[in-house]
Amino acid sequence: MKGKKKFEAEEFNNIKEIIYNSAKKYKDKIAFTIKHQEKKKVEYENVTYERLLDDINAFGAGLFKLGAKGKRVAIIGKNRYEWAVTYLANLLGGIVAVPLDKDLQYEELESSLIRSKADMIVFDEKLVDKMEQIRENNNTNLKEFICMSKVDGFKSFTEIMEQGSKELKSNKEYLEVKIDENVMNILLFTSGTTSKSKAVMLSQKNIASNIYAMQCCEDIRSTDVNIAFLPFHHIFGSTCIIMMIASGVKTAFPDGLRYIKQNLNEYKVTLFVGVPVLTEAIYKTIMKEIDKQGKTKLINTAIKISNFLLKLHIDIRRKLFKQVIDALGGELRFVISGGAPADPIISKGFNDLGIKVVQGYGLTETSPVIAAEDDVHMKNGTVGVPMTNVTIEIVNKDNNGIGEIRAKGPNVMLGYYEMPEETEEVLKDGWFYTGDLGYIDKEGYIVITGRSKNMIVLKNGKKIFPEELETIVNRLELVAESMVFGLPDDRDKNDIKLSVKVVYDKEIVKEKYPEKTEEELHKIIWEQIKELNKGFPRYKHIQNMILTGEELIKTTTKKVKRQDNLKLILEKEKQA
Repeated sequence: MKGKKKFEAEEFNNIKEIIYNSAKKYKDKIAFTIKHQEKKKVEYENVTYERLLDDINAFGAGLFKLGAKGKRVAIIGKNRYEWAVTYLANLLGGIVAVPLDKDLQYEELESSLIRSKADMIVFDEKLVDKMEQIRENNNTNLKEFICMSKVDGFKSFTEIMEQGSKELKSNKEYLEVKIDENVMNILLFTSGTTSKSKAVMLSQKNIASNIYAMQCCEDIRSTDVNIAFLPFHHIFGSTCIIMMIASGVKTAFPDGLRYIKQNLNEYKVTLFVGVPVLTEAIYKTIMKEIDKQGKTKLINTAIKISNFLLKLHIDIRRKLFKQVIDALGGELRFVISGGAPADPIISKGFNDLGIKVVQGYGLTETSPVIAAEDDVHMKNGTVGVPMTNVTIEIVNKDNNGIGEIRAKGPNVMLGYYEMPEETEEVLKDGWFYTGDLGYIDKEGYIVITGRSKNMIVLKNGKKIFPEELETIVNRLELVAESMVFGLPDDRDKNDIKLSVKVVYDKEIVKEKYPEKTEEELHKIIWEQIKELNKGFPRYKHIQNMILTGEELIKTTTKKVKRQDNLKLILEKEKQA
């Protein structure tokens, strides 16, 4: 199944062509807004598209002066302007970029640097202690350590940029680099939710082709203001920031999850790309506020009226729900959700209010997006249709038509770095086998049912996708998050007892059940889950529940680490 174009976009072979085109096309427009805050004094610095290219070239020339040509440069830190410039300077100079997760434990960080054979690292000042330790232990290949801010004992980002700027006056080597878009230019570690992370080799053609596909698919405008919520070390975050640059969008940086509402107001954000946990948090905040004001019934009635009018092609949502939209800055119109399955109720809730939410689906190995909803193709509970340059098929189907999703297109990775056997497992005749299970419905929409590795198979052969049950359990007011898993049944060791670990919502408990003990909460939630069971087929009934106030173990992109959580559950069971 192949996707179609919805919007016109210009296709480029590599990232260098994209950046140079935007610097010319959007020359005086603002590419980034940088917030400088000292105590209560706040200043905003606007970076034009022309200056962005100048900064990239200056920093890139500075890296070349340090000997980075043909080498590998690791980047680690929070989302900020210096991160984006470093990443793009690598790509425009043909240097292999190695984005790393800032939250990695020391051993994982050192291992990633060794495995990637990185020659230099550009890092956030918050990681100074780890950098000093890495430099002292000397187990990596690193020759240069560059801090994004000025810190004693390390070269600084500004210093390298200034040196590069001087260098460019007499030496054009960096500017004249010819890009080979088909070789590895990005080495990106997967989040490793089930096993040891793999290093994915991506080319500039992979990324450029995906940016083109996203521009053909989604309504991104040069008048938009984006806020960079998704971490740049994650493929969705780094590809999307280049897509924003390709589209002439202005990007601001968030102050953290606690400040979402404040930042949306502060920058008058019109769109953002996020993971479901973020969109759900925003939606729940809105609904909680509506409930507090006693307007739930009023809003629900208004939604019914506006949805009826929509069928007559009369759209009054943004006028009708102006107060709600104003609480989010007044300009928010579009949200792209990806990285994990979103609850269809949350997506529908936003769309009912006049804020369009679309789901995208992809993987690090596909640079990342292979399917998405768009203006024409929106259907709750699906991830839309294939991208314009991607073909998707379902193979090895069961009796219900559910099988493994495979994809083919210019965005499919080159392979896993120094892991030929693992590469052969997933790359066959140009097809990438995702390991995700799903089906294509009668209208051509793709429905994800779960990961093949997460699937629970019962003794009678029945299959259960935990993600499907978790979505429903998570809708319970007292539930912050949950994980469904199988444990051997005490009565029949060959069979599985379906269980759930529930993390209760501390804020809701504090507000509505302040006097209740954890044991009493367990009883309340367990009764609610038994009610949910009535809506499931018998084989999907949850038979056991663990309650906790501790958050589930997750990756930095908020994916649940099932194996780690299960290990913790089993350890606690042994101790009990």
